[in-house]
Amino acid sequence: MSDLRPHFWEDVPLEDLSRAEWEALCDGCGKCCLNKLEYEDGEVELTRISCKLLDGATCRCSKYPIRHQFVPECIVLTPETIENHLYWLPQTCAYRLRYEGKPLYDWHHLISKDANAVHTAGVSMQDRTLNEELVPEDDWDDYVIEEPT
Repeated sequence: MSDLRPHFWEDVPLEDLSRAEWEALCDGCGKCCLNKLEYEDGEVELTRISCKLLDGATCRCSKYPIRHQFVPECIVLTPETIENHLYWLPQTCAYRLRYEGKPLYDWHHLISKDANAVHTAGVSMQDRTLNEELVPEDDWDDYVIEEPT
């Protein structure tokens, strides 16, 4: 974290963030790794079915640097692509909040200085997910949830 500018999350435009600062914005909630149901009318619903690479205890990708070898369709979120993905980003997502000009929540690790605060606050998916390899895709609609906020 020493290569991060002080309070970069408050005033540095997304496109000016370093790679380390961009990655540090992730709050580790695990919600972006949930499988979503997308309907023709544009509605998106979250399920508690997670990507096979999500570690349900830590809410982190177990193979993040090489995830595309296992999940080629995994989205790479960047300042240039974020606008295309807003419709499915969690409401509490730091990338979304920054894009929308809103402040991060007090539980965000950059503010709280506690990587577990997202879990303590109850907004993460810690220990709430089912691995996609365990649930047939036809049954995912049985696992629709409201976003923990």
